[in-house]
Amino acid sequence: MTRQPLPIDDVIAQLRAVLAHGARAVLQAPPGAGKTTVVPVALADEAWAGSGRIVMLEPRRLAARAAARRMAALANERVGGRIGFRVRGETLVGPSTRIEVVTEGVLTRMLATDPTLDGVAAVIFDEFHERSLVADTGLALTLRTADLVRPDLRLLVMSATLDGTATATLLGGAPVITSVGRTHPVTTRWIAVPARKRPLDGVAAAVRRAVSETDGDVLVFVPGAAEIRRLSDSLAAEWPSGNPAVYGLHGSMTAEMQDAAIGPSPVGRRKVVVASAIAETSLTIEGVRAVVDSGFARVPRFDVRSGMSRLETVRVTQDAAEQRRGRAGRTAPGVCYRLWSEAEHAALLSRRTPEILSADLAPLALELALAGVDDPADLRWLDVPPAAALSQARTLLFELDALDERGAATAHGRRLASLGVHPRVAHLVMRGSELGLTRLACEIAALLGERDIVRGGGPAADPDLSYRLALLRGDCATDDTAVDRGGLMRVRDEARRIRERVAGLDSQRAASRDDLARAGELLALAYPDRVALARTSPTGGAAKRQPGGFRMRNGRGAQVAAHSPLARERALAIAETDGAPDDARVFLAAALDPAAIERLFKSQIVNTTDVALDERTGLVTRTERRAIGALVLAEHTSRATDREAVTTAFLGRVRRDGIGAIPWSDASANTRRRLAFMHALDPAWPDVGDAALLATLDAWLAPHLSGLSRWADIGRTDLGGALLGLVPAGLRRHFERLAPAHVRVASGSDVPVDYSDPRAPVLAVRLQELFGTVATPTVADGRVPLTLQLLSPARRPIQVTRDLAGFWSGSYADVRKAMRGRYPRHPWPDDPMAAKPTLRAKPRK
Repeated sequence: MTRQPLPIDDVIAQLRAVLAHGARAVLQAPPGAGKTTVVPVALADEAWAGSGRIVMLEPRRLAARAAARRMAALANERVGGRIGFRVRGETLVGPSTRIEVVTEGVLTRMLATDPTLDGVAAVIFDEFHERSLVADTGLALTLRTADLVRPDLRLLVMSATLDGTATATLLGGAPVITSVGRTHPVTTRWIAVPARKRPLDGVAAAVRRAVSETDGDVLVFVPGAAEIRRLSDSLAAEWPSGNPAVYGLHGSMTAEMQDAAIGPSPVGRRKVVVASAIAETSLTIEGVRAVVDSGFARVPRFDVRSGMSRLETVRVTQDAAEQRRGRAGRTAPGVCYRLWSEAEHAALLSRRTPEILSADLAPLALELALAGVDDPADLRWLDVPPAAALSQARTLLFELDALDERGAATAHGRRLASLGVHPRVAHLVMRGSELGLTRLACEIAALLGERDIVRGGGPAADPDLSYRLALLRGDCATDDTAVDRGGLMRVRDEARRIRERVAGLDSQRAASRDDLARAGELLALAYPDRVALARTSPTGGAAKRQPGGFRMRNGRGAQVAAHSPLARERALAIAETDGAPDDARVFLAAALDPAAIERLFKSQIVNTTDVALDERTGLVTRTERRAIGALVLAEHTSRATDREAVTTAFLGRVRRDGIGAIPWSDASANTRRRLAFMHALDPAWPDVGDAALLATLDAWLAPHLSGLSRWADIGRTDLGGALLGLVPAGLRRHFERLAPAHVRVASGSDVPVDYSDPRAPVLAVRLQELFGTVATPTVADGRVPLTLQLLSPARRPIQVTRDLAGFWSGSYADVRKAMRGRYPRHPWPDDPMAAKPTLRAKPRK
């Protein structure tokens, strides 16, 4: 189907034609095309829609409510009749509802409850370009349902900036329909912020400029709630008359506050709406004629190494910037003020990174398990979930008892999914309810889902969860400037909603008793991987506490500000850190009784026994340890005396440090060198190189370690005999003859042979002891001449040769001339081959 932009009426006609036969389609429409509200209403009248509801997904609760209200207004109806919505904490639907606007998480719960989507005629994915994790998951699972059991299910993916080709391919070659939209021209004005200033420094000035240069309302984009609050307060102080009125708009505000921000201004008055990225799409804020874009957004980033997500402030992408710009042209011509230059704009990323590639995948892993999907590759994705992040997510779900050893969802896991919150938080609530701590569990869950209600932050902030719980309950007085009162109210409302859902799941577990002292215990249930024990450091032979230093179960360090009471605790349950790989700063935690770790995670605690060699004493020790992850809960070390343990420890050190670590005696080391000589001469002899000996430790070394108690005792063991045990019996009897340890020379001395170089054994002998010897001494039955290192009377090398006869007839004369003056008492005959060998010097006169 053509991608030539079409008027919205033609778009609807083509969609009707495509979807009439149960097919799929992709709709691309610029901001202002009206697709969000016009298309679903038009399709609801189709004959096929009579077989079920049209479910339309929006990325956020605010967008879902706004879309439902807009469609109801177009149809001159009230929300909750033919058009309704369902979001977390709020539902307005009825028996006559034909279009149900939901947030993306609602769809995955629908699929978990009924994988066939019975009663659903079509699923519409709106604003799919945002590529949220839940949207990607919902589309993959919906495609699976359509492919396996619902070929009649209609699918429509809508977006303004989506890569339509890739999405159409994913949908099986679906047609791409493009709308011309109803946008008005928007003038872009570039305001580059000087490098010496902070990126957000120029926003207030740009807002003042927009108010003075344009008519109508102004929409301002900044990264998040903290910036929204600061800028709103600053601007409101500049316009005390309330014209223009200043509103904030972000996801954690109450529905009433959000509605006030997006609703029309009173006649004769203007407004400035300071918003996060929530206002980029799906919303029409009445009266906006100007947009001020800071160029920044706050997005979650998941670190696979630390297992933690954190919000990062990043530069906006080009597609998001275009979405923001389009807000100024929804109802009339507008102006967009961008706080960066055209050159900087060209350097921005063209599209945002799909959340599935950078997010915490625990919710996805649970959804897949509930759907019976063992391998995500069995589904169709625009981007396959990263294997490492998914593996880590499944490990966490196992620790939360949501998955069993096979990776299948447990009954507890199904209950967690029904709460509609992150599996960590759901686990906290469910287990807290079982412990009779429902109220406390729901309060903690609500606090975890909200931005910190304590303002200020920074190193001086106290991360103690108990302080926030006391604020929540009104049990402590504080300066109003230190507490986010709006956030406090939202947390109380959310705690109430969660508690109602828990009561709905199992009314018998809704009873609660008040016990703030167990807050750490509940927090540990949500973050089992971040349970932490105080670190110690060796100081003067004794263990000494490191104030505020902790080690988490996942092996990473954590640091609590020294002024916090938590710095003196023995154990903590940590909810939030800055994500640093070492000594991460703790932002939220609670004190934990160390005994609670044993109680809460009994099935996950591992008992181990390690036998190891103490290299300082040379003794073998046995360490019995109870541990959970990187945390050692109990440890006892004693001397190991049983033979098997000692042998295992000795062999372990050799395997770790190599054959060279063995304290060889001189005799044993020489036997090894002699065997190496024979192997080099004849491969039938055993290889005694390092690699070969390491591979056969159990055969030659282990039997000779029995009865030893210290490492040094090995040096007194006949390891040479142990090596000879590797020699076949038929060869062993020839060993002394072929590779003698000593060779008898003409003087009668038995001189040791050095086999350090197996290709050229060396005989170091004083020259006078070889008088009268013509032939060079040999080994291996005469096959290998020895390298003679001829020594002076002081046993210093004076000549090296393998041709003794040639030495006597050649260079001996020069040696004699040089040595006779230095050693006059020793014989230096003219004819050494006729002289008598000797060890003695001439007698003194």
